Amino acid sequence: MIFQKNIALRDLNTFKIGGNAKYFCVVKTIEELKEAVIFAKENKLPFFVLGGGSNTLFSDEEFDGLVIKMEMMGRSFEKTSKNGIWLSAGAGENWDELVNFVVNNNFFGIENLSGIPGTVGGATVQNIGAYGAEVGNSIIEVEVFDISDMKTKILSAKECLFSYRNSVFKRSEGKKYIVTKILFGLKKDGEINTRYKDIKEYFKSKNNREITLKNLSSAILEIRAKKFPDLKTYGTAGSFFKNPTVSAEACEKIREKYPQIPAYPVSDENFRIPLAWILDHICGLKGFRKGKVGLYENQPLVMVNFDGALSNDVKEFANKIALIVKEKVGIEIEEEVVCV
Repeated sequence: MIFQKNIALRDLNTFKIGGNAKYFCVVKTIEELKEAVIFAKENKLPFFVLGGGSNTLFSDEEFDGLVIKMEMMGRSFEKTSKNGIWLSAGAGENWDELVNFVVNNNFFGIENLSGIPGTVGGATVQNIGAYGAEVGNSIIEVEVFDISDMKTKILSAKECLFSYRNSVFKRSEGKKYIVTKILFGLKKDGEINTRYKDIKEYFKSKNNREITLKNLSSAILEIRAKKFPDLKTYGTAGSFFKNPTVSAEACEKIREKYPQIPAYPVSDENFRIPLAWILDHICGLKGFRKGKVGLYENQPLVMVNFDGALSNDVKEFANKIALIVKEKVGIEIEEEVVCV
């Protein structure tokens, strides 16, 4: 396997920001991954596993370690019951291509996650979600490479500790795992999930035409295209912040001041508030821009690099947004993007 030197990271992520990686390699098999980890350990180097780079903000400084580009591929179906289908997919597979593959085969489970950039491994680590669905809800198990004993292991969905934009792989105890393969549980016949407001409004405007897997996926792609910038034109990592989760008591206090604010129960004691609504209707920040960084005019959760922004520009801008939200609403917001 080839270990390259001084590779530009700005060319390997959708934010189009970042310095160079001191060392860089591409892994396509478990053996290559093992070789990469051994190289990092022997040379006392930190390492970072990179998928599609769609949820990553790299520093402008050199990454003084090894960046491992995950390109483990492969996907296959296996019938498990009259209505059940298992789908195995390598961590390096393109996420949206996998969703399209599933939809074209008329299997239910991940169709509401159409159009999200990145890889299957990254989708699992982040527990991506959109339009009323989360990927963790469709995962049976995850194959991982454990760098502590250099062996592959299988984690059940329960062991992955999936929660809102989170998983064991983002926690300290899960840092020893590298996701290599994912097993999804799909259905031949399932229920079309149109509970999300944007989807309801879309099909209402189409005069209640029949909703199928394929036209649901197409609708979501169309909705996303209006909300998110074209990656060929702008640098972005998508939604930069998570939607905040607050206690019922805190939610009630916020509603006393802002009665129109939406809030959705996630448990008996907690509510989730759409940050985009706060940024737009309370903070007036929709389309707000400072220099080469700004919030996208059609979706204020999305931060945009308007050609040439540096990582420090993004961080300073993000801190400013967080401060404004804290002052206006009293909520501390958390970044969704991984900063390296």
